[in-house]
Amino acid sequence: MTSDRLLGMTKETNPHSYSLLDPDMIIHAIESLDYVSDGRILALNSYENRVYQVGIEDEAPIIAKFYRAGRWTDDMIREEHTFMLELASAEIPVVAPISIGNVTLFNYGDYRFSLYPRFGGYAPELDNPEHLLQLGRILAQIHNIGEISAFKSRPSINVEDFAIKPVQYLLENDFIPAYLEPAYSTLCEDLIIRIKRCYEQTGEYKTLRMHGDCHQGNILVRDDNFYIVDFDDSRSGPAVQDIWMFLSGDRNYMTMGLNDFMEGYTEFRDFEARELHLIEALRTMRLIHYSAWLAERWNDPAFPIAFPFFNTQNYWEEQILSLREQASLMEEPAIVWKRY
Repeated sequence: MTSDRLLGMTKETNPHSYSLLDPDMIIHAIESLDYVSDGRILALNSYENRVYQVGIEDEAPIIAKFYRAGRWTDDMIREEHTFMLELASAEIPVVAPISIGNVTLFNYGDYRFSLYPRFGGYAPELDNPEHLLQLGRILAQIHNIGEISAFKSRPSINVEDFAIKPVQYLLENDFIPAYLEPAYSTLCEDLIIRIKRCYEQTGEYKTLRMHGDCHQGNILVRDDNFYIVDFDDSRSGPAVQDIWMFLSGDRNYMTMGLNDFMEGYTEFRDFEARELHLIEALRTMRLIHYSAWLAERWNDPAFPIAFPFFNTQNYWEEQILSLREQASLMEEPAIVWKRY
């Protein structure tokens, strides 16, 4: 194995500990905090961690999140929670963890868990200019809080952790089919060169605390209000990391979306346009990192069931095609933000 910290993790001593997390254990963990469960448990869509809606007697259900062993240290999780509570205290619409006696990270047996209020909504429409405008306003406010102080324990978004180590892990652990391995290896060598060139073109940029995984699925719209959820991948990095996932399609479509987003963002915060050189580099690193994440979790019984497409001949052939497209895109000029 290349590194125990491939995906920003500590060494995982019991990777399948979730097999012991049965309904009785979940209820006992919740009731250890003086809640009284009504026995109703609903598993929610989560693979990295395990997340459940738990019914509470005479009260609204709560959400319990049980953390994967070894992924984050306690200090890293507490930093995430502190950041979310800072945002909530500034009246920024995030769904923050429940604090009990100023504690947000709890233990029961071998498990670490946190609690959240139940919160429903629907995903934003990224082809809706008004939705992009609203998202820009919220993300700018998150970034304003994010730059007030720095993470001490949580890692940053960087080429080493999101490209170099993932590629090494995939190659050293024989996930790439033998007949594709030379093509994948040489392609990734070239991609890493191009990614580094994008960083060089960008030059110096501000690093701040951010959401880190701000895609459509981590945003909820309810009563025309937008809420940001799930800061589990929160890291330090450039502001554009929380922006590029809202932008997809051809160049003209991305440019229109960026301008709609920035109309809201710049109401609260300036944006350094040179960070736009990083968009396709960050997109490329996410593709590589995602494959390595699936590979590293492949022995977790939940993953082959949830991701049957992974580690097939078609998957790796399509990955190579997608990464070749990214190589071309990184050679093109950055999209243009028309600052008014």
